Amino acid sequence: MKKMRLVTVLAVAAAMVISLAACGGGSGASSSSSGSDAGAASGGDSINVTLIMAQRDEFLSTLESGAKDAAAEKGVNLQTQDANSDTGKMIQFIETAKNNGNAAVIINMVDPETAQSCIDAAGDMKVVFVNRVPSDTSVLTDSAVYVGSDEHDSGRFQGEALADYFKAKGQTDIKYVLLNGILGQTSTTLRTESVLKALADNGINATEATAPINGKYDRAEAQNKVATVLSAGTAFDCIISNNDAMAIGAIEACNDAGKTIDFPIVGIDATADGCQAVVDGTMYMTVFQNAKGQGAGSVQAAINLVNGAALNEGTDFEVDAETGHILWVPFEPVNADNVANYQ
Repeated sequence: MKKMRLVTVLAVAAAMVISLAACGGGSGASSSSSGSDAGAASGGDSINVTLIMAQRDEFLSTLESGAKDAAAEKGVNLQTQDANSDTGKMIQFIETAKNNGNAAVIINMVDPETAQSCIDAAGDMKVVFVNRVPSDTSVLTDSAVYVGSDEHDSGRFQGEALADYFKAKGQTDIKYVLLNGILGQTSTTLRTESVLKALADNGINATEATAPINGKYDRAEAQNKVATVLSAGTAFDCIISNNDAMAIGAIEACNDAGKTIDFPIVGIDATADGCQAVVDGTMYMTVFQNAKGQGAGSVQAAINLVNGAALNEGTDFEVDAETGHILWVPFEPVNADNVANYQ
């Protein structure tokens, strides 16, 4: 009888082992939200990464989509969170990712001044900042990097295009209306500085028609404030916008006021609406910022940090020669001649 019981127990145990093997039992076989080859991420096991968005607009939603697509392709378990422009929530999401044992966190910062706080909250996790560069890039290290585009180039492309436009008209003195993004953000500061520098470098004497307008990167905000400028009868030669959304708000304000757009309006981002405005002739040009490229690049950078690989491994992007901790996704000028390539 005892022998029979022993045989039975051994049979049941063997069946359980076979069942577990067939199911892939154990934490290493947990399902991935990407639904792709987990081994592609870290030599056999998928890595867990959290992407924290400062907010969601057309551009940032495209960036998020690019990150999700890359995660699916690379076998990364990617979770996304929206901080809703709240730095406190952003820090909480970082700490949650750490407590959940994530290997890395990708952060689209609410406030670039908080980069060190983000790194501190991340603990041992690898950190990839995306799209919004830390105000102080000295915080970047082998474990905390930035993926984005050089904002000096975005404004430079705008300034060069405007200089060519006005030089063709034989005009070197102009008055401009400037639509600023969120004040204090590095992108706002550098886009503004670089467009004005490019105008000056190319022989254009550009002066303010009004004080800079704080459009907050928001279409409706820009529309309302440009409407006020138009109702005041302020004379100007062009509208310079830190992004496409505000440029389109300016276009809508002009349309509402019955003002013919026979002057250049320039934007940045080459969003779908921005490109269509270039096609329609209401926006003179925009600058392509590769949202999907930044999203995908941030996921690849996270993989590379975890695996100890070169920052740009698996990408076509260049590493910043000075810091070695920045992965540059290039800007590209978009106008009527090439806009079809970006739609």
